[in-house]
Amino acid sequence: MLMNEGYPLKRVIVCSPKKEFFKVDNLAEHNIAEVAQPEKAKKEHEELKLIMKEFGAEIIDVEELESHPNSVFTRDTCLCTNEGYIKLRMGLKTRLGEEEWMANNLKALGIPQLGQITPPGTVEGGDVILAGSVAFIGYSKRSNKEGVTQLSLILKKLGYEVRIATIPPPHFHIGGIMSLIGPEDVLYCRHLLDKDLCRGFKAITLNCRDFISGNVICLGNGQLVAEAQNEPAIDILLDNNFQVKVLSLTEFVKGQGGPTCLTLPVERGF
Repeated sequence: MLMNEGYPLKRVIVCSPKKEFFKVDNLAEHNIAEVAQPEKAKKEHEELKLIMKEFGAEIIDVEELESHPNSVFTRDTCLCTNEGYIKLRMGLKTRLGEEEWMANNLKALGIPQLGQITPPGTVEGGDVILAGSVAFIGYSKRSNKEGVTQLSLILKKLGYEVRIATIPPPHFHIGGIMSLIGPEDVLYCRHLLDKDLCRGFKAITLNCRDFISGNVICLGNGQLVAEAQNEPAIDILLDNNFQVKVLSLTEFVKGQGGPTCLTLPVERGF
C-alpha cells in the first residue's frame, strides 16, 4: 500500500526547540522573520506533540542539529514512504546538512533508504504530498527542476502517479497552499493551483491569505490541526464537517513555518 497522508498518523518525527531555534545570527539567510520567544515556542511545541499523542501517534523527538535553527522543521529533510525513505536536498543554503542529520535518525530506526536527491538537484519535503496512488510535487524556489525530475523518477518506480505544480512566489512550498485532509480529500488555495491538479479528489478550496493558508496536519478520521491565526481554513473545514484542533504556533510562524512543517510523518495507516 502506498503512503497516503490522509490516513491516520501513526508515527512522526519532531524536533523540540531547545536552543538552536533561538540562535539566529542572520535572519535573512535562515529565512526567519523574527527570533522566537523561547518559553512560548517550547510550550507551543509541547502542545502540538500532546495533540498528536492523544490521537494515537508515536512521537519520535530528535535533538536539534547544531547551528541549524530550521532543524525544528523536520518535514523538509527527508521523505518517508511505506517502503523506506528518500534523502532530500535542501534548497535553502543554510539548511544543507539537515538531510544527512535526518537520514542518520531514520537509519537508527531501522528504516531503509530508497534513494536520494543529488546536486545540483534540490527538493524540500514541504514540496511533496503523498496521496495514495498520486504524489503531488511542487516546483518552487526551494525545489528545482533537477530535483523534481530526480524525485519523480524515484516515486514513479514506487508506483506513484506524479503531478507537478509550479508554486508562485512568495510562497515557499506546495504544503503552504495545499494539504491532504483525508484519503481522497484535498484543501487548496483556488487561485494558486489549477483545479485539474486535484482531479479524482474531493476538493475544498479557499482564498489564500498568507503562506500557511493551506497548511494543516491531518491526524486521520476527519481530525485536523490548524494554526489559530488561519481562520479562513478553520472556518471552511468546520463548514465541511471536519473536526479542527486549533493550536497557536505563533513562534514558528515567525520562522516562516506552519503546522505540517514541524512534523515528518514516518508511518500512516489504519
